[in-house]
Amino acid sequence: MRVLLVEDDEQLSTRLSERLRSAGFAVDLARSRADGEAWPDMDKIAVIILDLGLPDGSGMDLLTHWRRRKVACPILILTARGSWQDKVAGLNAGADDFVVKPVRFEELLARLHALMRREGGARENWIEDAGIRIDPIARVAECEGQPLSLSKQEFRLLSLFVRRAGQVLSQADIGEHLYDLASHYDLNAVEVLVSRLRRKIGRTRIHTVRGLGYRFGA
Repeated sequence: MRVLLVEDDEQLSTRLSERLRSAGFAVDLARSRADGEAWPDMDKIAVIILDLGLPDGSGMDLLTHWRRRKVACPILILTARGSWQDKVAGLNAGADDFVVKPVRFEELLARLHALMRREGGARENWIEDAGIRIDPIARVAECEGQPLSLSKQEFRLLSLFVRRAGQVLSQADIGEHLYDLASHYDLNAVEVLVSRLRRKIGRTRIHTVRGLGYRFGA
């Protein structure tokens, strides 16, 4: 899943990006309010982490801009501003959570997972389709009740397929979800990844739609 991190502190953004990637996220980084306002493909972003102190303006104004533009994904404010007035203003402007720096990464990760569970409207972590069950929080998967041994990218791909079961996903669609914008990949890498996943979950679950892409499901 893709997370957009809006943070101008280079050291903090680098450390946090690395930790998020190690936790299974694809991370896009914006360093200013202008970058955030102009960011492409906001519909591909699963969650946003937003700093309020940006070099070219207020993160609060950026938050308001996104909500006015109907950006619906969860937004978590991560800031050094810890007054109750800032918290109230952020939540009233449309933030889903407000975390004060410094914070342990484990707590931040738990809050991100909670936001995504809330966004999905599910009380349980498990998501299921076509005999496949995945827990996106614990990052475990089962096929017909048997545990699957998957790489990080294979698990990301399977999660995408299960969440979008029945939809046709092009190789470009898959690449946009699996890799952050700064990553370099080719469509052959997506094809190889799909092939590897097919061998593990059964070839009949991932259908090739000629000229269009892939569709997951019975």
